[in-house]
Amino acid sequence: MIFLCTRVRLDSQTIVAAAAGIADLNGLDNVTLTAVADHLGVRKPSLYNHINGLPELKGQLAIWGTDQLRVKISDAAIGKARHDAIEAIAEAYRLFAKERPGLYRAIVSSPDRDNLDLKVAIQKMMAVISMVLEPYNLSDSDRTHAIRGLRSLMHGFASLEETGWFAAPVDREESYQRLINIFIRGIESSC
Repeated sequence: MIFLCTRVRLDSQTIVAAAAGIADLNGLDNVTLTAVADHLGVRKPSLYNHINGLPELKGQLAIWGTDQLRVKISDAAIGKARHDAIEAIAEAYRLFAKERPGLYRAIVSSPDRDNLDLKVAIQKMMAVISMVLEPYNLSDSDRTHAIRGLRSLMHGFASLEETGWFAAPVDREESYQRLINIFIRGIESSC
């Protein structure tokens, strides 16, 4: 009998993807270098050839997660405009937070806001939201307020929902849709 030993091709992307999977299944707090090494079937010291430790890994997780979220909301907005685009990105955002809870938490609890790569990833995501709001012809400051408002609505609802705060027997989908519609009416009335 011949046994073939398959080795994991280890690189930083593989390590980050493994950490994201652990975060989604077991929570961000359970992402450790030992857990990642065990998940990949490698020895922990092997990880150090690609990352400098847990803080860097969590920073990379935040960058990768931000990029993943940007792609989701961008894809949702394609071919849509105005209120349809806002509704689409709001739904995609919420769905991402539900489907990737650990990765989403890595995004919003990033350990290093001074990380240039993270800043670039966040700027790219904000550019998607800004483009969705472009048809409303808002001034620069009003657009910034609108971006902050929409992100706050999406994040606040997704975070409260994830932690179980919406226990009342009222449809959460309808609550979210109403909240987004109130935001859209507010934007439309300011144009």
